[in-house]
Amino acid sequence: MKRVTLLITIALMTVRALAQAEPVNYVSVLTKFKQFYNNNQVDSIFSMFSPEMKAALPLSNFKPTTEQLKAQYGELLKTEFIKYGESLAVYKATFKNSIFLLNVSLNPQNKLTGLLLGPYQESAVAKQAVDPSITESPVLLKTFSGQISGTLAMPNNASGKVPVVLIVGDAGPTDRDGNNEKTGLTANIYKLLAEELGKNGIASLRYDKRNVGQSVSSTKESQLRIDDYSDDAGSLINMLNDDQRFSKIIVFGHGEGALVSMIAIIDRPAKGYIAAESASEQGDKVLIDQMKLRPKYQQDEFKAILDSLKKGKTTDKVDPSIYFIARPTIQNFLMSVCRLVPTRGMKAMKIPALIIQGTTDLTVSVDNAEKLKKAKSDAQMLIIKGMNHILKDAPADEDKNTDTYSKPDLPLSAGLVPGMVDFINKIK
Repeated sequence: MKRVTLLITIALMTVRALAQAEPVNYVSVLTKFKQFYNNNQVDSIFSMFSPEMKAALPLSNFKPTTEQLKAQYGELLKTEFIKYGESLAVYKATFKNSIFLLNVSLNPQNKLTGLLLGPYQESAVAKQAVDPSITESPVLLKTFSGQISGTLAMPNNASGKVPVVLIVGDAGPTDRDGNNEKTGLTANIYKLLAEELGKNGIASLRYDKRNVGQSVSSTKESQLRIDDYSDDAGSLINMLNDDQRFSKIIVFGHGEGALVSMIAIIDRPAKGYIAAESASEQGDKVLIDQMKLRPKYQQDEFKAILDSLKKGKTTDKVDPSIYFIARPTIQNFLMSVCRLVPTRGMKAMKIPALIIQGTTDLTVSVDNAEKLKKAKSDAQMLIIKGMNHILKDAPADEDKNTDTYSKPDLPLSAGLVPGMVDFINKIK
């Protein structure tokens, strides 16, 4: 059965996590929720929803999701209060077969407006600590297919309008902090970047990609295209542009996010573009290169699938060994990526650009940065010695390099943020 981590999510409005005692009304609601959930009274839980939540999540959708959750994780044994901020309470929820972080939001009538289950770790609360130089607040953007959830980090020492950086994440189910549960990436790279930018008087917005973390969408994996990610980023650019606190918008794209950003800035009010660890070649060439260490039969089958995609045809029968990169439900997304050539996009770009590349990136080599620079002669290029794909210092040795992927306390490479700050401050 497919793992269910998201029970419900709906507009949680802008909330600051203030340390307060557990409100009595939340105690009452959680007690009822636990009782109804354990007794399979899904209709009774639904009756606790606000009208807006009922409209956004009809009973016909809510009921099978809840039943699946119960079948997979068992009864809810207990909830332990962690913290409360304006209308949002956070709990440690212990089910029979697993433990989650549970966010609960109520309206003034004590009706549920938000109910979200997410991954829980013993150190989760500590990891949520915010650097004292910035103030973080949740951001929610409604889209045609759902909603994008993110975190706005504002520098506390700022006076007047400040620059803001939109951080667009790398490939796969990458969350707002730069982590990817499926690949074991827990390096907190975007969270660290937001903190370092804040120390330099620069705001930032980082967000969960579509259908990742607290961002939800009706778009299924088989329907997803890279343009969907670009539409989300573009909508966030427009939202930031309407916010009078910001003097200029710079879009930072990491890995695949650099390509997403390149599309998103077209005809939108971004003043600068930063590509970090970005491929320069067309998508099919990049993917074939990534498969070179795989057995030949896998390389051959993958190449055959790509050849079919170039003709507009998907392949239903795929060897399980290459499902991670070519499963049928992701082939339309691959098709949308493979039609794009990053160097062409860079050549057509009208705004200032900064190309950042680490010398120990085992995924994207330095020559990619050089090709992007050649395509846009007035672009700035920053080569950082000893920086790997996740923007941290690492040796070229593969094992030691990938060890950094699970070290959230390891700082970003020293040359990264100063180079970005210099570029941002010079943009008019």
